[in-house]
Amino acid sequence: MTESTEPTGAAAWQVRRILLPTDFSGCANYALPYAAAIARAAGATVICVNVVEPIVPAVGYTGMAEAMPIAEMSEQMEDSAERELPDVMRCEDLRGLKVEEVIGHGDAAAEIVRVADEQEVDLIVISSHGRTGLGRIIFGSTAEAVVRHARCPVLVVKPPPEEEEEEEEQ
Repeated sequence: MTESTEPTGAAAWQVRRILLPTDFSGCANYALPYAAAIARAAGATVICVNVVEPIVPAVGYTGMAEAMPIAEMSEQMEDSAERELPDVMRCEDLRGLKVEEVIGHGDAAAEIVRVADEQEVDLIVISSHGRTGLGRIIFGSTAEAVVRHARCPVLVVKPPPEEEEEEEEQ
């Protein structure tokens, strides 16, 4: 009789692709070492996604006499966002790992879930800004929405307690 090392009643879970959403803020960086450690241990690819949320202009006014067409404004924002985003692959934590970069456009949580489905990821590792109370109501919780709608497991990394306190004070 041979013993199985797999959990009974559950298929073995293999992590081959990890989605790491980032807005390049200090809080977003807390998820990075977790994603990198899991990727190293599992031999997985890390897919970094940054979502550029739309800026809705009041009228599309450029300060000149005529309004700028929405399509042109959107194109300019995409171009500038792509030029100004730092290269995630230069990060020390990700050195030596296979890393892909994706830029999404739209609502952050919806785009993260869409990219996760499209890229067939096995795990999402996302930071929480640690907001509570009014801050959470006003800004919403991207991490919470991702947890609710993602089809794969989601690891939510909270900031250290001192960072949470600073967020609540602001």
